This record gives sequence, C-alpha cells and structure tokens, in this order.
Amino acid sequence: MMTDSEISQILTETRTIALVGASDKPDRPSYRVMKYLLEQGYRVIPVSPKVAGKTLLGQQGYGSLEEIAEKIDMVDVFRNAEAAWGVAQEAIAIGAKVLWLQLGVINEQAAVLARESGLQVVMDRCPAIEIPRLGLEK
Repeated sequence: MMTDSEISQILTETRTIALVGASDKPDRPSYRVMKYLLEQGYRVIPVSPKVAGKTLLGQQGYGSLEEIAEKIDMVDVFRNAEAAWGVAQEAIAIGAKVLWLQLGVINEQAAVLARESGLQVVMDRCPAIEIPRLGLEK
C-alpha cells in the first residue's frame, strides 16, 4: 500500500502520462480525468484503439503504448482488471516509472510484475481524487 507521501511524490515528479483506455465520450470517467490532468499541467497522451490517429482534448491519440515516441512517466489504466496485466507488460517495455491502476482496477499479479521490474504501482485510486486530497492542485 502506497503512503500519501509516496503518492504525492509520484504526482509531483510525473510530467507525462499515457492514459490507457481513453474515451472520446465526455460522460466517461477517463475523459473527465484526462481533461482534469491536462488542466493541472500534465502532458496527457490518450491511448486506445478508438482514439488512434485522432485528436482528443487537443492531444494526439495512439493505439498502443509502444507507438508513443516520447518518454512516459506514468501509465494511468482505465481498463478492466484482466487487461491490467498486458498493460503492465507494455508499461515495463516502454520504460515507464509508474503503473497507476484506476479505481476498481485491482490486479495483484500485474502489480507484482511491475514492481519487480522497478515501477512504482498505485492501485485502486484516481489521480483526479488524489491531487486535491493531497493539496497538489494548481
């Protein structure tokens, strides 16, 4: 379990977030969280087959993590728990520092895999809730 200070450090040091499971529907949580993170000054890259080659909230979308040319600090996962394993493998492959599994996304095997590969793991939390809770809002 991550401490508040560890989560705070992650959110302070993170610059670029790949948001896996991004949706172009404004009523979806992934859309609202992406919009919030952009407002907070993060670079957020939407990742989903649905947004590949399109622009979402002004950001170029990609079909997978490996298609992104720039360095990713955090992979924020808006997919179901089963999909988290594959996303963890991709996050490791691209050299991400943090695997962040959203509220309700709990996959212990993915967390262990990511931790053993040197990533920090935050599970079953949302950065859009943690940022104001920890007093980090811009």
